[in-house]
Amino acid sequence: MNTPETETIIITEDEAGQRLDKILANRFKEVRSRTYFQSLIRDHNVLLNGSPIKKQVKPQVGDEVEILFVLTPEIDVTPEPIPLDVLYEDEDILVVNKPSGMVVHPAPGNWSGTFVNALLYHCKQLPSDSQHLRPGIVHRLDKETSGVLVSAKTSQAQQRLVEMFASREVYKEYLAICLGDPGEGEINLPIGRHPKQRQRMTVLDSGGRNARTIFRTLASDGTLSLVDIILATGRTHQIRVHMQHHGTPVLGDSTYGNIQANKKFKVTRQLLHARKIRFTHPITKREMEFVAEIPSDMATFIQRLEFMS
Repeated sequence: MNTPETETIIITEDEAGQRLDKILANRFKEVRSRTYFQSLIRDHNVLLNGSPIKKQVKPQVGDEVEILFVLTPEIDVTPEPIPLDVLYEDEDILVVNKPSGMVVHPAPGNWSGTFVNALLYHCKQLPSDSQHLRPGIVHRLDKETSGVLVSAKTSQAQQRLVEMFASREVYKEYLAICLGDPGEGEINLPIGRHPKQRQRMTVLDSGGRNARTIFRTLASDGTLSLVDIILATGRTHQIRVHMQHHGTPVLGDSTYGNIQANKKFKVTRQLLHARKIRFTHPITKREMEFVAEIPSDMATFIQRLEFMS
């Protein structure tokens, strides 16, 4: 979200006529629990041909099933001693600078080594009066995207933060290295799942969810640009999809970018960094702002562009 927590499958002839929870348990054997998929279905985290369904539904050949893998009590996630670059911490929230390459949420293919595994271990190591705390994810960054990531440590903080992200009360600013020179402007175009390539998102002529991206070139040599991007909404892959649609894709993006340019500049991950976030503390109501240090691979390009400019 490279969509580690979302999967789309097409029902085969052998699967048609079976209960959906059984089909999913067979497809994703590493989960090994029909109970888990029943929970996802109950909470509308499984869509059949774009609509929520009941667990006893028996899909037909060619039906499309989209699964959002979320943590539930049925999934036991193991705490792991993975170092975290902590920007801020109190009894309610934890803010870190997530490195590129770290998946935020456990899902098929990434049940370990994730941000959640690290958080569970981190909270376990807190003083005894805080050991009951269990971290909660309130927003996500793609695996390859680095930068500021906020987590809640209490249910009250989590609920409030989720509401704040949903109602766009959180300021989110990114830096990206893009091909070409985007200039300055705003993209206000709806985003939804690609009608044929179901693992991709795309700008849609009709349907989709409204998405608004504000961008400004900070430095450019004509071939590459350092771009400041503000997310007014928070859709899946929004920056990557909008910048591709604008004709200036993010360098290193293997899904929405330019493969030849990625090879030319020897970039193996999307150069996108969640630089700044600003919000009101969910409990204390204090205004807070955090800035994450730019990773070295992006810093090299930035120095070059600033020198050329």
